[in-house]
Amino acid sequence: MKRRALAAALLVFATAACGLDVNAALPFEVRPGSIRPVPELADVDITVGSKDFTEQIVLGYLAELALEAAGANAIDLTNISGSNSSRYALVDGQVDVQWEYTGTGWLSYLGNDKPIPEEKAQYEAVSKADLARNGIVWLPYSEVNNTYAFATTESYAAEHGLTTNSDMTRFLRQHPEEAVFCVETEFASRPDGMPGVRRTYGFDVTRTKTFGAGAIYSALAGGTCNFGEVFTTDGRIAGLHLRVLADDRKFFPQYNASVTLRKEFLDRYPQIADVMAPVSDALDNKEIIELNKQVDVDGRDPAKVARDWMIAKGFIN
Repeated sequence: MKRRALAAALLVFATAACGLDVNAALPFEVRPGSIRPVPELADVDITVGSKDFTEQIVLGYLAELALEAAGANAIDLTNISGSNSSRYALVDGQVDVQWEYTGTGWLSYLGNDKPIPEEKAQYEAVSKADLARNGIVWLPYSEVNNTYAFATTESYAAEHGLTTNSDMTRFLRQHPEEAVFCVETEFASRPDGMPGVRRTYGFDVTRTKTFGAGAIYSALAGGTCNFGEVFTTDGRIAGLHLRVLADDRKFFPQYNASVTLRKEFLDRYPQIADVMAPVSDALDNKEIIELNKQVDVDGRDPAKVARDWMIAKGFIN
């Protein structure tokens, strides 16, 4: 414990100038389950970072719990404000392990103009380019894909037989008066938002209402609009009984979550890849939506939500 306290104190000093807040350790004991202690990771200090929204914080805690079960000292640097700050913390060595999204890496960090439509191809492209250019390794991606989508209520979707954007398009051609959409202001005019998706699917819009991102979910549930722009893994989807319509023509970019590390750090501790693999494999959109819901809708602490999921999956005890 003295070693961990010293490491945390040094990290606080090192990150204070950057405005990053360190929470030295998990607030509870972690006992191994199917994730067993790894001798090479025993007492190794590993700093885990995340961005400052629910899903990222939950994913960060999942990584910390897995690493603690393997015997490492996980240092909590979750909840970093902004994607660019969290990315810099990883590249600069303030963070050792961090979940990232393939589309964000490809479009925002690597500066590409066009996404790659298929999940695997997008992952392979970003992992190859980021390693070559920045020395960042992307571990195999999970099925968590936090991309854009249209959603409606479960009852509305069931009444009109809607499961995909193509279903929505056919329905709106027959019932144009139903084409009332709630979207963010930026999404309404951005080429990779409403203008582009309308061209791809060929649907018309009778009325567009603009909201902040968080307000769209309640507007959908309350009947203010029939269709709305959402993020596919938001916990309010489950909490408000919304149905995400499948992007069957794959217009929206792919945002699969993957654990990222600096190559030099992974070369020192290659066992981290094996520790994180079962956690990544167990995650998909259904699982992460439920975890996000427990935080955003039910008001639970994200660390406890992550712990309970890891126990339920048998990864820890």
